[in-house]
Amino acid sequence: MMKPDIRLQGLLALVCLGLILSLLTVQAQSANLCTVQVPASGGSLVEGVVGRPQYINPLLADANQVDRDLVNLVFDGLTRYDDQGQLVPALARGWQVSEDNLTVTFTLRDDVTWQDGQPFTSADVAFTYGLMQDDAYTAVPGLARLWQAVTITPLDAHTISFTLPTPYSPFLEATTRGILPAHLLPGITAATLPAAAFNQAPVGTGPFIVESGDWTRSGRLRLRPNPAYWRGGVQLDAIEYRFFPDVAAAVTAYQDGAIYAINRIPAADLPRMAALPGMRLFSAPESRYTQLIFNLTASGLAAVRDKAVRQALAYGLDRPQLVDAAVNGQGVVFEGPYLPNSWTYNADALTVYATNPLSATTLLAGAGWTLVNDSVRQKEDVSLSLRLLFPDTDSDAALAAGIAAQWAAIGVETVPQPVALVDLPAALLERAYDVALVEITPLGDPDLYDFWSQEAVIRGRNYGGWNNRRASEALEEARQLWPQAERRTRYNRFLFFFDNDLPAFTLYQHVFTYGLSQAVNQQGGSGLADIGLIHQPRDRYRTLPDWFLVYRDVLVACPETATPSPP
Repeated sequence: MMKPDIRLQGLLALVCLGLILSLLTVQAQSANLCTVQVPASGGSLVEGVVGRPQYINPLLADANQVDRDLVNLVFDGLTRYDDQGQLVPALARGWQVSEDNLTVTFTLRDDVTWQDGQPFTSADVAFTYGLMQDDAYTAVPGLARLWQAVTITPLDAHTISFTLPTPYSPFLEATTRGILPAHLLPGITAATLPAAAFNQAPVGTGPFIVESGDWTRSGRLRLRPNPAYWRGGVQLDAIEYRFFPDVAAAVTAYQDGAIYAINRIPAADLPRMAALPGMRLFSAPESRYTQLIFNLTASGLAAVRDKAVRQALAYGLDRPQLVDAAVNGQGVVFEGPYLPNSWTYNADALTVYATNPLSATTLLAGAGWTLVNDSVRQKEDVSLSLRLLFPDTDSDAALAAGIAAQWAAIGVETVPQPVALVDLPAALLERAYDVALVEITPLGDPDLYDFWSQEAVIRGRNYGGWNNRRASEALEEARQLWPQAERRTRYNRFLFFFDNDLPAFTLYQHVFTYGLSQAVNQQGGSGLADIGLIHQPRDRYRTLPDWFLVYRDVLVACPETATPSPP
């Protein structure tokens, strides 16, 4: 008979005792643990998009908002605008301007790869901007003219310089445009670029990768996160675009639970959208504004060339009421030619034209315009009748009707001249109007030379023909200076002349509205996703890296007042 192993039995007893103590400890600890939900990776953000892409290519996307949105997700530029509207490095680590202000040298990031794994280099930058120097590049004529005057010199794999014919600080704006991969577009020219298969299956350096598939027939496009993105990853597994012919179809899809978001909500649809269960609407001012431009040339009514009349027309308008009626209140009233979120905006330099019919009628009477039979004012047998040119869209037609009604109240007749949106630029240059309703979309850089300089009267967009030499000189000087403080001084001088002459009267800044489900959350803050400050619709993704759709359970120490989770 074998003798029991006393040492083995003792060891087993110690092990059992340890297990019992461990179980007792876990049980004691579990009494003070609570289950909480924390953000987790996963889930697809499905967004309803009104419209369809055509060219997912940063050189060809300007004419299509859907293209611009997708390009923002797939590509990066050398620079970008931050949420304060300041230009900051992106694919470039930084830049330096030569002492003569003619050469800008960029140092590129050396930790960036294309979505196919190939390194990003100065050759890609030179290739992209070289395409825009080609005479056959017509997608953005102004950009083509700019680059055709620039000498591009790659200095090494991660350094490139641009030499300008004259100092021109707004040049940096052009470097925000996305860069193309030279190795994937061999032999491509500006003429053949629109037909390239690359435009439907692009490869960029951006945060999302376009997955393969025939989205032109399926009506949907899926993008997955770029795992090697140089600015970090996102919580979502994917973004899926589903394309719809109109907002009504997108709303139906939202009500059916097929999508989480709608890319743009027209002002007319806001009441219906606000009533949708679980829908949150985010509104933010865009870099667009609508302005009344006075025709100061000989082809316009002589009365409009009288500053007192222009001031009266401004005082005679109730802009908040116009915005309420025309765009459901989705507009921000402000003064002057610079947007309120621009570093050039200076409220102290501008006259505030708050609604004041009394001031309007006093100014008109002082200018010799007499009210006849409580109807239209006259002066020397000439009626104060203004031809109002405007785009024939629903919102602009409503705005023009409101303007006409308010001016009628101060004795000014309005003759409406609607024109198709596509024909508006030609109609503006013909100047067969007295006042024109125009939408202005400035660049990120505040340079307004092409809108208000003397040269722009003939070869630009100075549609009203304002001809002020000192204002033009201030704009010319500002674009030749690089330090922001020095440029601001010149812009303040320009504002003085603009405010004094009143060649145009700003009505409102446009507002972009994005619809997003409460199912989409965001780390930090209130927990609900927030699009933050935007300058254009594509900026709605600025906070996207913090968005999430999925939670996971974790055990944490319970607060003293909490009820512990069961063991």
